[in-house]
Amino acid sequence: MTRAFDDVRPPSADVIADCVHCGFCLPTCPTYSLWGEEMDSPRGRIVLMRDGLEEGGELSRAMVTHLDRCLGCMACVTACPSGVRYDELIEDARPQIERNFERSWRERLVRRLVFETFPHPARLRALAPLVEVGRRLGLATAARRRRGGLLDALPRLRTLLALSPAASPDRPPKVTPARGPARASVALLQGCVQRTFFGAVNAATARVLAAEGFEVHAPDVPRCCGALQMHAGQDEPARELARRTIAGLERYDAVVVNAAGCGSAMKDYPHLLRDDPVWAGRARAFSARVRDVTELLAQHPPAAPRGEVRLRLAYHDACHLAHAQSVREQPRELLRAIPGVELVEPRDWEVCCGSAGIWNLVNPEPASELGRRKARNLIETGAEAVAAGNPGCALQITAHTEGLGRPLQLLHPVEILDMSIRAGAA
Repeated sequence: MTRAFDDVRPPSADVIADCVHCGFCLPTCPTYSLWGEEMDSPRGRIVLMRDGLEEGGELSRAMVTHLDRCLGCMACVTACPSGVRYDELIEDARPQIERNFERSWRERLVRRLVFETFPHPARLRALAPLVEVGRRLGLATAARRRRGGLLDALPRLRTLLALSPAASPDRPPKVTPARGPARASVALLQGCVQRTFFGAVNAATARVLAAEGFEVHAPDVPRCCGALQMHAGQDEPARELARRTIAGLERYDAVVVNAAGCGSAMKDYPHLLRDDPVWAGRARAFSARVRDVTELLAQHPPAAPRGEVRLRLAYHDACHLAHAQSVREQPRELLRAIPGVELVEPRDWEVCCGSAGIWNLVNPEPASELGRRKARNLIETGAEAVAAGNPGCALQITAHTEGLGRPLQLLHPVEILDMSIRAGAA
């Protein structure tokens, strides 16, 4: 007899058994809200994983489809009263698919293009001029606002065009000295997409941390932490990038991250490398020092004076910050402490915006529906701007607020802190 799953880190039968199928996860699951299908809910997918472990189980197209449809947003982890580690289950199930299921050539091509491009900053920088030409020709605006025509027949192309950002030339210095008494020496992960298209966020992060007493090191390597690969089932590339990241950054007092997906992945290295006799211990020690920038700042009383920033601001919870890392109140505390900021909360904060790593590229139509829902909820707050701690969320929300004709400025919380500290020093 055979099973659907092989013996290389399959989903844990013990964790699967923790699920009592209570249904608390259902209202928070984006795909269940879209389709109302039991197998597109967390508890339904857990049943599929259980079947995959049993003798005679089959890795069918239907099973793969339902597991693929999961955004990996981890809202169910927050909602679950039984403490089921669904995040570990889905991250172990997806490599099983990539190893043991033959995808169509179109699926393989899309995934190959994504993973040969996005985790490589040098390749992204080489593409940036083409992206800018497309933006100047109005292709991004057309993809966001117009329906009908050729782009409707090419939803992945529409999504790529709609999400296309302007490249950012800003980069933090290699070392930014602490201002005043030094608290610690920290490494800032520059990331892959983040350093290419959101370099201003990295630069603002270094300035804020330095103003708060941290000596900030921003090394060029690692080029990528492996988050995209980990969340999409690219197991071995993710493990290799995790080892490189640990080796490059483990000597610092703390490792600071300003992209929620990266922080989530790096905190999950102990699970990813749990069976590696050389790296498992190093992964545990490393992940214990990883902090989202808002998490680190909230642990210390402010050192730099805050000046006024007059702004009605909606806070968007990035899933891999709020659910995967349980960092929810810290960003809000930091933003509320800025004079002049009025913080407002959107409806359904816990429901994903539809970005989810590469999910909006491989599932463009349902991702667009989730993006429009999130955009409408943010617009309804009457906010002038949105604070979001993840680049994928920023791109998704920008595209869909503009598509609804109500564009909102997207800022990282650390950019608003940077404005405030600069105003306080003026």
